[in-house]
Amino acid sequence: MSTNTRRRVKLASHAPEFYQALIALDEVSALGLDTKLAHLVRIRASQLNGCAYCLDMHTLDALHEGDTAQRVNVVATWREARKFYTEQELAALELTEAITLISIDHVPDDVYEIAANAFDEKELAQLISLIIMINAWNRVGVTCRIEPGHYDPS
Repeated sequence: MSTNTRRRVKLASHAPEFYQALIALDEVSALGLDTKLAHLVRIRASQLNGCAYCLDMHTLDALHEGDTAQRVNVVATWREARKFYTEQELAALELTEAITLISIDHVPDDVYEIAANAFDEKELAQLISLIIMINAWNRVGVTCRIEPGHYDPS
């Protein structure tokens, strides 16, 4: 994989209307969801998509907003570390993986059913919105090679 970034377009500069629309969608994507859960979803999707910028950002945000380093550090292996997460968080992480890796198995009925049992319909709709949103941002970050290490959660 090439790491040459000089030819990568900056969407914020060259497609500002689109970029602002993403920001507007992002602001409403997690409404009503627990903040810690939302950060875990963003972190897990960013891990799966290989988006260093988003992974750096959302890890810092989670820690800054009071989640533990232990929970943040083991989210990549959440199936083996289930004791650190609530049932809702586990359902959200499983749905996050299914949606993020949608080309593999689509979203299996059993995964959807677990999430539907863990969240009411409004929460589930917001969770799906959040997962779609972080996947969009990950694609921006990876495609445009946004460099990590400059984000400050304060």
